[in-house]
Amino acid sequence: MSAGIQPAAAPWTPATPQLVMAYSVCRGITRAAAKNFYYAFLVLPRRKREALCAVYAFMRRCDDIADDSTLSLVERRQKLQNWLAALHDAQQGQPTDDAILLAITDAQRRYTIPAGLLDELAEGTAMDVEPAGSGESPAAASAPGLAVRYNTFEDLRKYCYRVASVVGLVCIHIFGYRDPDAEALAERCGLAFQLTNIIRDVKEDAGMARVYLPEEDLARFGLTVSDLLHSPDPARLRPLLAFEAERARECYTAGDELIPYVSEDSQPALWVLVNIYRRLLGKIAEKQYDVFTAKVALSRWEKLSILTKGFLRRLT
Repeated sequence: MSAGIQPAAAPWTPATPQLVMAYSVCRGITRAAAKNFYYAFLVLPRRKREALCAVYAFMRRCDDIADDSTLSLVERRQKLQNWLAALHDAQQGQPTDDAILLAITDAQRRYTIPAGLLDELAEGTAMDVEPAGSGESPAAASAPGLAVRYNTFEDLRKYCYRVASVVGLVCIHIFGYRDPDAEALAERCGLAFQLTNIIRDVKEDAGMARVYLPEEDLARFGLTVSDLLHSPDPARLRPLLAFEAERARECYTAGDELIPYVSEDSQPALWVLVNIYRRLLGKIAEKQYDVFTAKVALSRWEKLSILTKGFLRRLT
């Protein structure tokens, strides 16, 4: 053999104990941070539960980087790029000691999750740390430090696709499905979840200089971004949030339709997830869309009640 020709290095494969530890780390992250998702994961078979914990931990790392206020926006974007590059290295079989990367790449191989979906998740998060003024509308000028990021609902839908609908697509790869019609339903279900989060987190997001409510919707109800600052008037914002909630309700029907498309052992988990989020939206409505006085969340008892019904569905 010529000295100039070397055999290609075999892709590195983590040892079983490394993977066990990696999935354990991801499970701990999910249990601590996933206030809604974790309950649905509990009714899944163990391997699928582990894979979804790895996906959640990967998403959590992306969010934590984007939300790190100790870093400038430029530093956050660079850190996200570095994180994505590390993922690509791990996907190509290069050694890593990062538990999340070990688990997510194993789950990706096990459930044939398209690599592009994980890239979209990270790139969606990066949309939250775009340079100030990027795509900023004239209305944002009336509220210094606060930018309307999305002019229209279609603009917002593109963001929601990356950070939520793509999650739905990743989930059904783990759940198992055969009919491609499931993909469009998963996308709409993800949109329902993200709209619910946007409604619930209006106050918190405004505090981080983020506005997800489309400018055209604010204008429709005679509002500006300034109305989200300082001491928002829940009564003035109620019609707008009710309008967005109705969009979410229409998308929740996709979740119901999706359930029969996924493998039977995963149907209870999807049912739990859809109903936890739908119940959250219902609770927001019961509070007259006042998401400013206190953050609206389901109680532990409410989640356990839905989880119990999910377990019963798994057993019958």
